[in-house]
Amino acid sequence: MEFVFTDEQVMIGETAKTFFAENATSERTRKAMAADGVDHDLWTSFCTELGLAGVGLPEAAGGAGLGMIEFAIVAEAAGAQVAALPLLGLATVGQALAAGGSDAQASAWLPRLISGEVVAAIAGSHNLQANGNMLTGTAHFVAHGAVAGLFLVASEAGAWLVDAGAAGLTVTPQTTMDQTRPYARLTLANVAGEPLADPVAAMAAARAGGWICVAAEALGGAQATLDRTVAYAKDRVQFGRAIGSFQAYKHRLADMMVDIEQARSAVYWAACAVDEGSDEAALALHAAKSFAADTYFRCAGDMIQLHGGIGFTWEHDAHLFFKRARAIQSMLGAGNWHREEVAKMILGEAA
Repeated sequence: MEFVFTDEQVMIGETAKTFFAENATSERTRKAMAADGVDHDLWTSFCTELGLAGVGLPEAAGGAGLGMIEFAIVAEAAGAQVAALPLLGLATVGQALAAGGSDAQASAWLPRLISGEVVAAIAGSHNLQANGNMLTGTAHFVAHGAVAGLFLVASEAGAWLVDAGAAGLTVTPQTTMDQTRPYARLTLANVAGEPLADPVAAMAAARAGGWICVAAEALGGAQATLDRTVAYAKDRVQFGRAIGSFQAYKHRLADMMVDIEQARSAVYWAACAVDEGSDEAALALHAAKSFAADTYFRCAGDMIQLHGGIGFTWEHDAHLFFKRARAIQSMLGAGNWHREEVAKMILGEAA
């Protein structure tokens, strides 16, 4: 299959890349890390000035009416700068509302998510008990849970919208390795939830959006680790020559590039499959998340090693990429689980 971006998609990519390169600086990201993990000024600019928060959401709700390919392009650009933004909430809760929310739920929340007025977060719970629409249970590792104004609380029993100010809800920030996407724990004690109109469609869209978001971020981050390492290899001189001229060094860079290009194909195959409603969408999503996450982790580790002593200092930005890469590997299903799902789809019972 030959896949080429349209002129509009190229323009979106260039706009997003320029915006994040100019605004999502290391200094601003570290400042956000020391606070609540969100660069709020950057988020406001992204939503209101750039206007790309609704790129994958319907026009009726104030979105751009485009698809997951365009969203992946934006997420890739954000990932390249390790931007401290709550994009995952748009990818999960936003898509869930668009696919499985009632008209009233979508009209009440989507415009507020797109404008940046409200941050959303998805919370999966294994012990959630529902007495009617009153919820009791816990949800761990909720990304951006401490700053969210709306939660999509999900379990095998269904999916509910929960306002962050609801009585009986306690949100506890957790110590997080990737401080650009901090976690929180939700404790629900007879909390009122609003059930989604179509929870099956909503959760399918939330899973797809979440996997594409983190896979595209991983792709952008991996590409950035290569680009930054190549730039360093040209500047750093050892034994009278640029270190990038040494064969062993060049081989490591070449290996990174090959893995990244494979990850790029996987990410945009998944986004395209979702947009087209392809039968291969489920397979593509599992493949994209696992491959892109593993590629990012390998490239981030290579970035640290290929920068030598300076790369091992905590002050170097290589560690921002490494922490984000390790967190993406673990969240929304580890790579082994995704690969097992791929094996089941291809091999059936033989898996």
